Amino acid sequence: MTADLSETCRAELERLRGRGRHRSLTVLAHGQRGTVERGGRSLLNLSANDYLGLGADEELLRAFLRETPERILDERGMTASSSRLLTGSGPAGMALEEELAALYRGRECCVFSSGYHANLGILATLGRKGDLFLSDRLNHASIIDGMRLSAAGLRRYRHRDYGHLEDLLRGAAGGKGQTFIVTESVFSMDGDLADLAALVRLKERFGATLIVDEAHAVGVFGDQGCGLAEAAGVLDEVDILIGTFGKALASVGAFAVTSPPLKEYFVNTVRPFIFTTALPPAVLSWSRHTLRRMQGMARERGELAALGRRLRQELSALGCMSGGDSQIVPVIVGEDEAAVRLAARLQEAGYLVLPIRPPTVPPGTARVRLSLNAALRWDDLRALPEAISSGGVSCRAGAKMKAEIQIP
Repeated sequence: MTADLSETCRAELERLRGRGRHRSLTVLAHGQRGTVERGGRSLLNLSANDYLGLGADEELLRAFLRETPERILDERGMTASSSRLLTGSGPAGMALEEELAALYRGRECCVFSSGYHANLGILATLGRKGDLFLSDRLNHASIIDGMRLSAAGLRRYRHRDYGHLEDLLRGAAGGKGQTFIVTESVFSMDGDLADLAALVRLKERFGATLIVDEAHAVGVFGDQGCGLAEAAGVLDEVDILIGTFGKALASVGAFAVTSPPLKEYFVNTVRPFIFTTALPPAVLSWSRHTLRRMQGMARERGELAALGRRLRQELSALGCMSGGDSQIVPVIVGEDEAAVRLAARLQEAGYLVLPIRPPTVPPGTARVRLSLNAALRWDDLRALPEAISSGGVSCRAGAKMKAEIQIP
């Protein structure tokens, strides 16, 4: 490595520090009921995506280890040692895909090593020259990167502005290529929801293909936890649904739900699928274990939704406006340093809350993101609204700022 490269990197790091955007890794030891140990202190973890509390459920893990050791040993369970198209497709992976297919009403399911791999590979593969992606402006980075790697054109419609999307669809009508509408269902940084029924109507009207990333909705929405598409009654109308195991299902990996021809096409063409080492059988078996548990957690899903509503109400009553319609509750403060200060104040109060700054969110919308889970009770959060409202930053101004910002 040249001295010039080192100096360039140091200068860029200093620039990030000066703007309040420098990040660093923090070593955390995980405890009971979603707590973490850091620096000798126990903090309530409000920054993880363990939405159903399964990752912190020690008894669930013990039951899994009691029930599966011999099967894992038989499959050399700690590694696949190969991509799926070589020797990495074993009984555990096939069983998981079959259970997912049954859950998603008999559609085909294809397991990937991560949600990033799934979005990146599927979108890059599908989009050909002459095709067009129409993407919600606040879609996740993995979606954006996948579309940019493709040969297709890209237009971004204003966040949840389906009139704008309709205008773009009308402008694309008559083209020779495919048109793809791409959205998250629960947006990861704002916690708000896509109107999937409206998107289905538009895709049917204009003959488009609808791709929905349900990463933050699987396990949390729907009678069986299939996601927002299930809750909205449009599960069969979504052409490609991407779900993950790494959030509410407390594991790792992802899956795509689609038609048989598209699954076969993914297996043959999606580069992250072809060239990535498969997930280990132990992980795949654990994903089946949590998938089964998730389906029967309708009560916990209801309690989680109620917890989010109450937290937003309490924050509003204190004049600290927040957003979201889900288990993700953002409190937008605007400037990067203000988010850093508020996060530090909440950590002093016993909550592991981290600042979210650009490029993760648009400039001027830095925030703290409160990520709730079904293992929490209101008593765990009772002091949180007051801690936020007295945190030395103007949350009301931040919410007003978000409403006024026109994201380009």
